[in-house]
Amino acid sequence: MTNDRTGILSCIAAMIIVGSSLATSAALVDFPIYGGQAARYAVAAAALLAVLRFRRIPLIRPTLRQWAQLAAVAATGLALFNVCVIQGDARLSPSLVGAVIGTAPIVLALAGGAGRRGNRRIMAAAAVVVTGVLIVQGLGPVNGPGLLFAVGALAGEVGFSLLAVPLLPTLGPLRVSAYVCAIAVPMMLIVGLLLPGPLFAVPTGTELATLGYLAVMVTAVAFLLWYNGLSRIGPARAGLFCAVMPIAAAVTSVALGFEPLRLHVVIGALTVGLGLLVGTLRTGGRPAETDTSGDGLSGSARGARSTALSR
Repeated sequence: MTNDRTGILSCIAAMIIVGSSLATSAALVDFPIYGGQAARYAVAAAALLAVLRFRRIPLIRPTLRQWAQLAAVAATGLALFNVCVIQGDARLSPSLVGAVIGTAPIVLALAGGAGRRGNRRIMAAAAVVVTGVLIVQGLGPVNGPGLLFAVGALAGEVGFSLLAVPLLPTLGPLRVSAYVCAIAVPMMLIVGLLLPGPLFAVPTGTELATLGYLAVMVTAVAFLLWYNGLSRIGPARAGLFCAVMPIAAAVTSVALGFEPLRLHVVIGALTVGLGLLVGTLRTGGRPAETDTSGDGLSGSARGARSTALSR
């Protein structure tokens, strides 16, 4: 049960950080996004590698297959996700893009085998939290290409979790986070060079502070928390907590005075909370295995990897 509790808290904390950052990211609206993202991931990778060195955790040279898997995580969860969110927001309301991404719990529950294994409780919980996300976010006008970009962002969100599952038992959350951030840097630079507009600009004080917050907290800390939680409770249950992200964004927006508190936000948040409660309560089965690795991985990560490899 300790591993379960730690995993759940890690996932919640990660999504709160990511969700709350959506309000602060407004400071970067005029800053070249791709160069800024490349700088953000470079700083995050350096910070994570420094933590590895400080904790005296040795670097493991990934195999060729693992490098390909890491590149897939970076391409989907970082590069694809950011590009699709930016392009989707340009064509749709951010609420609609957020609502589409908010369906990630159902996708991850299905991909994690919840439906095949007859785990109807996880599937029901995923449906409830997605309903809550839709209530909070609301719906905006639909644009065909924009909707495709929103679905692409959803694919990136799912890939960020699902493609990392086989890597976590051998590399650990810290190494996976560091490697993925490092790989994302050239990816974002290439995208920025291919698209029109400047790649870099001299940031203002506010932009610099925002980039620093995104690099350290939203990337380095949140990535590590998320992968740590994912390795402990698996993709199907961890996916439920993707719904915390838009809830945290709405709460932060209200707290900072960007919008008033509305009834549908409260109702949606309570609905998400109900779904998370249903999905995380244990009704039986063996207790979680004890953490036996030196890198913070639980024994349940081996089961998660076996599940992923069997799909």
